[in-house]
Amino acid sequence: MLLTLAAYGMASVLAPWLVRRWGSRAFVVLASVPGAAFVATATLGPSVRSGRPYVETVPWIPGLDVELAFRVDTLAWVMSLLVAGIGALVLSYCRHYFRDDEPGLGRFAGCLIAFAGTMHGLVVADDLLLLYVFWEATTIFSYLLIGHTSTRSTSRRAGLQALVVTTAGGLAMLVGLVMLVTAAGTTRLSEVVANPPTGATLVPALVLVLAGAVTKSALVPFHFWLPSAMAAPTPVSAYLHAAAMVKAGVYLVARLAPGFADVPGWRVALLTLGLATMALGGWRALRQHDLKLLLAYGTVSQLGFLVLVLALGSRTGALAGLTMLVAHAFFKAALFLTVGVVDHCAGTRDLRELSGLGRSVPVLAVAAALAAASMAGVPPMLGYVGKEAVLTALEHEPPPVNFVLLAGVVGSTVLTVAYTARFLWGAFASKPGVADTRARREPVAFVLPAVLLAALSLLGGLAASVVDAWLAPYADRLPAAPGPTYHLALWHGLSPTLALSAVTLLGGLGLFLAREPVARAQARVPALLDAEHVYRGGMRRLDRLAVWVTVHTQVGSLPVYLAVALSVTVAGVGGVLLATQAWMQEWRWWDSPVQGVLTLVIAFAAVAVTRVEKRFTAVVVVGVVGYSVGLVFALHGAPDLALTQFLVETITLVAFVLVLRRLPIRIGHLHGSSHRRLRALLAAAVGVVVMGATAAASAARETAPVSALWPHPAEVFGGGKNLVNVALVDIRAWDTLGEISVLVVAATGVASLIFIRHRTSSVPRMELASRENGESRYEPVRESVSVHAADPRTYDRDPSDDDPPSTSSSWLLAGRTLAPENRSIILEVVVRLIFHAVVVVSLFLLLSGHNNPGGGFAGGLVVGLALITRYLAGGRYELGEALPIDAGVVLGAGMVIAAGTAVAGLVFGGQVLESAIVEWNMPVFGHVKLVTSLFFDVGVYLVVIGMVLDVLRSLGAEVDREREAGTETPEEEGTTVSEPHRDRDPEADHDHSPRRGVYR
Repeated sequence: MLLTLAAYGMASVLAPWLVRRWGSRAFVVLASVPGAAFVATATLGPSVRSGRPYVETVPWIPGLDVELAFRVDTLAWVMSLLVAGIGALVLSYCRHYFRDDEPGLGRFAGCLIAFAGTMHGLVVADDLLLLYVFWEATTIFSYLLIGHTSTRSTSRRAGLQALVVTTAGGLAMLVGLVMLVTAAGTTRLSEVVANPPTGATLVPALVLVLAGAVTKSALVPFHFWLPSAMAAPTPVSAYLHAAAMVKAGVYLVARLAPGFADVPGWRVALLTLGLATMALGGWRALRQHDLKLLLAYGTVSQLGFLVLVLALGSRTGALAGLTMLVAHAFFKAALFLTVGVVDHCAGTRDLRELSGLGRSVPVLAVAAALAAASMAGVPPMLGYVGKEAVLTALEHEPPPVNFVLLAGVVGSTVLTVAYTARFLWGAFASKPGVADTRARREPVAFVLPAVLLAALSLLGGLAASVVDAWLAPYADRLPAAPGPTYHLALWHGLSPTLALSAVTLLGGLGLFLAREPVARAQARVPALLDAEHVYRGGMRRLDRLAVWVTVHTQVGSLPVYLAVALSVTVAGVGGVLLATQAWMQEWRWWDSPVQGVLTLVIAFAAVAVTRVEKRFTAVVVVGVVGYSVGLVFALHGAPDLALTQFLVETITLVAFVLVLRRLPIRIGHLHGSSHRRLRALLAAAVGVVVMGATAAASAARETAPVSALWPHPAEVFGGGKNLVNVALVDIRAWDTLGEISVLVVAATGVASLIFIRHRTSSVPRMELASRENGESRYEPVRESVSVHAADPRTYDRDPSDDDPPSTSSSWLLAGRTLAPENRSIILEVVVRLIFHAVVVVSLFLLLSGHNNPGGGFAGGLVVGLALITRYLAGGRYELGEALPIDAGVVLGAGMVIAAGTAVAGLVFGGQVLESAIVEWNMPVFGHVKLVTSLFFDVGVYLVVIGMVLDVLRSLGAEVDREREAGTETPEEEGTTVSEPHRDRDPEADHDHSPRRGVYR
């Protein structure tokens, strides 16, 4: 089963490419996938019939005991055959329905085959959570298919309407499923139905689950979305709205009926909704002039009919319902496909404009007549066999329920016969006063799917006993009525059900013959409640409410948003703390007086940062807080955390300084002193609440922390004594893999904000200009712009100038690109002396981090600091010389190595990301021990280096290049940190122009 679903998924991915290559002919190839699924499912028939369902399970979320569980019993087998068989026919039908140049045809093909796969997965899923995943997937794909013609507002509106209604029901269904799983103690659908849970939550859970079924199958009052969905192409209508998607709700009712039909409220709710939907759909179908809309309202009526019968909870009702489900799939899909052919050959679906089409396409007319006969319940069609079973099941209901249901079903069936006759007359009959429709000849393959489905409707009726043998195993799961066991047959002798069938046929024909008086009577009947009008009115009010909420909450002020969030935190968390007083435990203020001193430093710096007026000063004071926290870590015996804190704080300090070059020197003060007092009060309250919450969380621990058990397995299984590093690369390696992925995304995001046209330019390098007297002259590789003297860090230099040549013995190759007043010989010498040593230290931290403080993250940060020193000493050209590799390559290599290491555990017989230890003896070196997590750490090391390099190249080198190119406006240059503001009015920095980039 998993292989079948994988084939659907692969086909959906390849579909756009196949359509681009072969056009609409690709649909024939795609049809082979559901065709193969049909054959594979059919082979399970003998075992399913003998009472041995096919079961397949694959672990999905072992920690929650959730599996990819599939189960094919009689009901799932029948639904799978319908989904796969009709899906194959509809896909082959698309070959002639669509032109090769149809816009978005590849996307449509992919969505249609993906929908077939998700629907197939839905009906075979034996896990409630997996069923819900497929359920929502069908909703999404149906939305895309209904809105295929995105240039038409009707298609977009219909798709959105279907999405909103079915998604709302799906969300309610999710809550119900969770409640059901909680009550049952298992997610297995078969076990939940076999042993229904009890308790006060059962009825609410079922109500919520049935809400999903009701919306999906378009029952009253949610019926309106299905006729609107007829804006979709006809193949979508034939498949989703006749044989597949709308059957999902019916399937769910049928699946739950054996276990829950006796739950209070089940029968009353479903029987009422089913009867109302059946009558309303039939009544509205009589008023339609568009053949697709006529069939759409007929589908609404039939869906109500199916739900009503399957909700009875009896053996005869289950047999009748499943028979009608199969019959409906055959005749309704055939009729929708017929409408598509009529639309193609005649150019219209309006029955008032069609006349005499039966003589032009006789084969299609015969097929439509057979399918329509099955829909009307005319013998010997399968629809008649199912209708007889339904009437028999209703007879066995206790009075007066049987009289009410029989009267409602017979009356609604009369409407069914009437709109069926209206469909045949409107599509194929000759009408007085209407010119005969000129129809073009269509390929046989275009008509064939409708003919095959109509033929199946006939064969199913003639072979009623065979159908009974295949469907009975499902019906046998429900209680049988007193008396002989009912079986499907064409002839049960003279009986009340036969008389009722005759009444429905004669009444329907009479209603059709009196169509003009009936139409006038319908026109005089007022619409008491239009569900679609209610929906649209509700959506308009929701839009207005959204606008009102947005206007009153999104005021465009970051301080306001932050104040609201923090106020809610203080009120909520603070209120809980005051109510429970969980934080009032024994307090230990410090382990060492030095910690108290550092706390005072942190508090002083935190207050000071709110008082300073210059951005650079604020960054430095924030750095004091960070370094002090690092010292606190060190005093607590956490050298790894302290080292990482110091390194991160230093790099972020540099990044802040690089950003500050593009911002005004001073911080604006747009609010008065009262606002500042309120902010200070709120900040103090937040600090107190967070402190109390931390204390409460610490005091709430009742068991020993799990980390206390880590040291032994860290050394035995992880091969290291540094618990922090082993946790990062082994115990919690999945977390680390996710975190470095975030680093890659963050670096890419920063670069994308700076590099507007492309992610990065070529790496700035120095090139060998000439060799003279054994000395090499290097010049910067000129980019698309020249170096401008206006930049205080750079200046123009002609290689022929008399300045001393740049040689290979220079301290820094790129130092000569800086203006003399911006060079620091001491800095250049120091950087030249320590750069390689720092890189070696980083490698030491990387290789020794498994047993000692360090690791890939810390080592990468150390290399980042070395790169920063090269950039600060020699500018962007020196950064290019330090690491002449694109940052994206380093980031990608790190991710590939880290992710690739995940399979190492599998190679050595373990799990994904599990460390393997390899030990051997080598000459000279002695005993060597290698842990595979080292390579994971190497990936982290490269990702961190790539991130720092990307930030330096974007916030540093690219900003330098833009300044050299003269792309900054005078106003921007006037607000950079590099120029003094002695004579500027500080308030002038508060200009609201967006190009200034001033944040309030």
